[in-house]
Parts: sequence; structure tokens; C-alpha cells
Amino acid sequence: MRPRWHAFLDRVAERGDYDTPQEAERAARVVLALLGAHLVGDVRTALAARLPETFAVVLLNPLQAAEPLTPERFVRATAAWIEGATERTAAWDVSAVLSVVADAAGEDLTGRMLLQLPPGYDLLFGRPDLSR
Repeated sequence: MRPRWHAFLDRVAERGDYDTPQEAERAARVVLALLGAHLVGDVRTALAARLPETFAVVLLNPLQAAEPLTPERFVRATAAWIEGATERTAAWDVSAVLSVVADAAGEDLTGRMLLQLPPGYDLLFGRPDLSR
């Protein structure tokens, strides 16, 4: 489990240009907790199976969302959960984490995730070519 966890976190840290592994982990936990509230059924389960166990648990036990968040509101919610974050830094965090999630998920599962999310998330995942 640990090597897979480190590999995932290393990719997030590299994409997010974080100074410490703790910053990358905090971003990953918040973004995955928010993402988990937006995915349902076999899509969420399939994604969890492709993530390191620690992050799979976060995805499967999401923060609650009363309604699907637009990409802009998702970024604002991320900023609210990360101490000291601004919308600009949160957008960076979201893109760093979701692009690594898309790599772990593969194109097919990423496409299925995008079908469950409001329009515009393809850019956050770094996959504008997967637009509906």
C-alpha cells in the first residue's frame, strides 16, 4: 500500500509544485472528499479501486454536498476547506489532484466520471478532449 500511496502523492506534489508532502496530501484529501460527494454507484467504486487505500477511503466517505457543485463552486468549496487557500490556489490544488486522479482512472472511467459531473469539470481534470 505505501509505495502506491507515495507514487500517487509524489505525482500530486509534482503537478501542484508543493513544498512539502503534507501540502500535497492535504490537497488530495480535500479534493477527493469533495469529489466523492459528486460521484455515485459503480463509478465511485471503480475510482476508489484505482486509488491508494488511504485516498479510496476518503473518496468513499465524502464531505456532504446538498447539490452538485459547478466547477467554480467546487473550487470555492476547496478553498474553504484548505486553511489559507484562495480561489486561485484552490484551483491549482483541484487541477493538480484531479489530473492525477484522471491518470489513475484512465480515459474510460474519467469519461464516466465526467458524465456524472456538471459541465466544465473536464478542464479541472486536464481532459478537455473528453467533453461530452
